[in-house]
Amino acid sequence: MITFPCCKINLGLNVIRRRPDGYHDIETVFYPIPLCDALEVKLMNEKYPSQVNCDLLTKVDRNGVQTVENLCPEQENLVVKAYNLIAQDYNIPRVHAHLLKFIPSQAGMGGGSSDAAAMIRLLDERFKLNMGIKRMEQYAARLGADCAFFITSEPAFATGIGDILQPIDNKAKHLEGHWIALVKPDIAVSTPLAYKAITPSMPRECCRDTVQRPISEWRGLLTNDFEGPVFAMHPELREIKDKLYNIGAEFALMSGSGSTVFGIFKEEVTNLADAFPGCFTKCLKL
Repeated sequence: MITFPCCKINLGLNVIRRRPDGYHDIETVFYPIPLCDALEVKLMNEKYPSQVNCDLLTKVDRNGVQTVENLCPEQENLVVKAYNLIAQDYNIPRVHAHLLKFIPSQAGMGGGSSDAAAMIRLLDERFKLNMGIKRMEQYAARLGADCAFFITSEPAFATGIGDILQPIDNKAKHLEGHWIALVKPDIAVSTPLAYKAITPSMPRECCRDTVQRPISEWRGLLTNDFEGPVFAMHPELREIKDKLYNIGAEFALMSGSGSTVFGIFKEEVTNLADAFPGCFTKCLKL
């Protein structure tokens, strides 16, 4: 069986308080976008000499060229962790997993979390586990703060550490038909360092309310608290955001803790790669 896990952007991200457990409570809107990986699961023959119950082959697509890459140790990959988590409670067969990555890593778009959630859904469907959405979300939340969102990949207002989800009224429908431009330079952002530089506070307006406004009103209201410290560490990200506005974006923001910066446009941006040389770029219709 095969599935195509999508990624997301954060429409606003506000760190509102530090928790006693050392984590932070946030407010954000998760919004799915049609940039997807491909994940396939096949039964492992009972005679296959594997020392693990789930092995993983990962390929990365770069401009149409696919290469085998170990983004992390195989058994540390969230796809394998998802299998092992489900296998603790359900008697499921051994499997081979094949992951083809189109979503860039360390991009603030949740690609790894989406792959993990997709594995849970695949196992549920392939082996008729009948877990239900709520149960799958509970498993996913144990793998990462934003994993639960990707069980349904429906626009949601997220609180807590990103694991408490509420549907967005009308699903921010005014975004439909717009184009999103994604720009990710070859930069890895340290999320722990970014969190350390943030002073938690409440935003002027909750992002859940702001996304109901016309897009033309988002600038200045829909904010990402990570932009301050991350732009200080990597000024080129601020330059990308400014350039997106200069080429006509209605709205632009960094997603998550970076390093992807996105712009919302009324029309397709056809020269994105030329405008941002050396970066991963993609323009997609919402």
